[in-house]
Amino acid sequence: MDLKSKIILISGPTASGKTNFAIKLAKKINGEIINADSMQIYKQLKILTARPKSNELKKVKHHLYGFCDVKKKYSTGQWLKSLIKKVQEIRIKNKVPIIVGGTGLYFKALTDGLVKIPHIPIKIRNKIRLMQKRIGQRKFYSKLKKFDPLIKNKIEKNDIQRSLRAYEVKYHSKRSIIDWFKKTKAFYSPSEFLKIYIDYPRDALIKRINLRVEKMFKEGVIEEVKGFKRLKVKKENSSNKVIGIREISNFLDKNSSIEEAKELISIKTRQYAKRQTTWARGQMQSWQKINPKNLTSALKKLK
Repeated sequence: MDLKSKIILISGPTASGKTNFAIKLAKKINGEIINADSMQIYKQLKILTARPKSNELKKVKHHLYGFCDVKKKYSTGQWLKSLIKKVQEIRIKNKVPIIVGGTGLYFKALTDGLVKIPHIPIKIRNKIRLMQKRIGQRKFYSKLKKFDPLIKNKIEKNDIQRSLRAYEVKYHSKRSIIDWFKKTKAFYSPSEFLKIYIDYPRDALIKRINLRVEKMFKEGVIEEVKGFKRLKVKKENSSNKVIGIREISNFLDKNSSIEEAKELISIKTRQYAKRQTTWARGQMQSWQKINPKNLTSALKKLK
């Protein structure tokens, strides 16, 4: 397969070895790597977000990592705009753009186009979130299906975030989110992509996640969170959603032990990996699934 004209996409659950695979591929085909992880953009959160290490960054040119201040907001639309620019710059150098990360919404915006839904006022968003919390996801999903019948078989019943989004869009715009998606156009044609998903077995992934958490603490993640706390970032900022911020903050405030913090981070990371896998099953059906045991042989086939 000739990859010179392709944009290579590499995804997979957290801790599945995406970075290592992407670096090996980039070295082989003269590529450069662009970040597609919404948390690895933050400048002050290197360890907690498992950003590529300094020695990894030296091996291959990386883009869109650690450039955004944790106090600033950064949308999917901003990422897509930056990415398109970076892809163009890489192609001008006759190199291959390799886009790596685990943020499903980023990849969906890239492959399907960005949905231009009107801004939803925060009051409406909060109102709907409170309703969902009050009645629970099962009843909320049933209510959503009646409110917007078009979402049936499009959104899984346990997908809280997409359920909330669908409800708030219909409530505010009076149109189904499905209708908004139908009017969306992608910037690139589907034939330009080579899409790879690292399909890690659950048990093996859990072991890798647990090891990663231990490694983060050895690398100084507590000091990193201390620095984050000193910045007094607003609660509504996305950087506060990084797994580990709350858990380590509770430890620093003497509300939990270090072992409890580690355990909670491991649990939440496993839950996040499960959500990523669920997303991939529904949204990445056309992607080439590769078992981690076969990464070396897959690498040999890519030229």
